[in-house]
Amino acid sequence: MPVIRSFSSDDYEAVCAVWTAAGRETLPRREITDPSLMVVAQDGDRVCGVVMGTFDGRRGWILRLAVHPQHRRRGIATRLVAELGARLRRIGCLRANLLVLPDNAAGLAFWQRLGYLPCPDVLCTKPLV
Repeated sequence: MPVIRSFSSDDYEAVCAVWTAAGRETLPRREITDPSLMVVAQDGDRVCGVVMGTFDGRRGWILRLAVHPQHRRRGIATRLVAELGARLRRIGCLRANLLVLPDNAAGLAFWQRLGYLPCPDVLCTKPLV
């Protein structure tokens, strides 16, 4: 059973490998703004999952959840999300939000199993560069 633990800066390359294996783009180090809200799953000496969150003082956001394809369907994602939720609650967060891409039916089903419900909010975005 993988160990769920805090991210450390030494994990960055391993986390990037998980993101890549999961088909996600990697983030530059500078975009990891709150390492205390980044949790990894470690199986032996290998990082096999990661979740990253933020807290704006009012709401928490679950930004990136990824599990290496070779380690899926073992409850790792559920455990990562539970740990991030506990960390958010400890700092006074009362609500966590996340975004699911419209074509990600499996992802939406996963989040709904964990009690996250779709909202009819309208997402607005604007590139700033």
